[in-house]
Amino acid sequence: MIMKCVLLLAATAIQLVSAQLAPRENSSDGYTNPVLSTVGADPWVTQCDGWYYMTYTTNDNITMLRSKRLTDWNSAESKLAFKPQPGLNYSTDLWAPELHRIDSKWYIIFTADPRADSPPPEVDMYCPYSCPAVNHRMYVLENSNSNPWEGKWEMKGELNTYDQFAIDGTYFQHSTGLYHVYSCWQQKYDGWPANLCITKMSNPYTVSSNFSQRVILSTPSNPWEKTPYGRPYNDRLSSNEGPEQLTNPSTGQTFIVYSAARSDNANYCLGQIELVGDDPMNVQDWRKKNDGCVFYQNKLEGAYGVGHASFTTSPDGKEEWIVYHGMRDPSNGWSDRTIRAQKFEWNGDGSPKFPSPGYGPYQVPSGQK
Repeated sequence: MIMKCVLLLAATAIQLVSAQLAPRENSSDGYTNPVLSTVGADPWVTQCDGWYYMTYTTNDNITMLRSKRLTDWNSAESKLAFKPQPGLNYSTDLWAPELHRIDSKWYIIFTADPRADSPPPEVDMYCPYSCPAVNHRMYVLENSNSNPWEGKWEMKGELNTYDQFAIDGTYFQHSTGLYHVYSCWQQKYDGWPANLCITKMSNPYTVSSNFSQRVILSTPSNPWEKTPYGRPYNDRLSSNEGPEQLTNPSTGQTFIVYSAARSDNANYCLGQIELVGDDPMNVQDWRKKNDGCVFYQNKLEGAYGVGHASFTTSPDGKEEWIVYHGMRDPSNGWSDRTIRAQKFEWNGDGSPKFPSPGYGPYQVPSGQK
């Protein structure tokens, strides 16, 4: 049976309170953030046949969770989808896995590295800055079963990113075809800045664009895309990453919402570009919102470093929801990230209207039992 599925990307998270992980209790009426009390980041969530599925960064494997409740992952079922053997190009630092259903099959797209982000000195010396992620590349797993919880996940191979740095890849689906959007460098040993690149695909595991056809859609040129804010003297720690497709169901407008600045910093936030033309491979057909983050820290509630978001709907499809990671204490950096979820709406111009990040309590999604 072909299942009707709504794809979503979400962010796994960690909440440290006095250096302790503290689970939150969520009821049928209300919930508080975070919605998962375990270490992790870069979550992706997809909704299918009454289940929400989540993947997230675990570093040494790809684990799936599934839950009937979008705002309660502490009691979710867990299943190992993939664990690579040691000594491979994708054996370490498995980041930001995403679960997608395309043409009746399931795919997991993820980034990984062969040496735990520790390139040999003979490689690192070519980078103008230290470049630990120089060997990160994108990979794809396939599952032919109609149910992603069943069947076997098989490695389809490495996506062609022209033997260059590639992380946080996602699929961008459009009437003109399938595309790979990911965080990239201009050249192999750049180190910084991290940009958003797009290439055309002939199927979910094959890139059809050659290197000269690769398009850079966005660079971190604004003060809020740099770390520290407005860094004036070089591009170190300036990033565009974690891109995710978001479509307004009422107007049909299509956006890529991405993360900007540095992921272990309080200023990490979400930026936005909109496809205003017909060709995703034409940079002039995209319009970037340059006047600031569309989703950013809330100092009054101690919600910092909010980013790497994904989007889904409530169980009854009546509400739009953002799932993201953030920090309570940014001095702890990456180890402080936790998953949060909140309802969002749409602006009059059709763009997403995100809430201020916080901890709640909030009303549970419409139709959630």
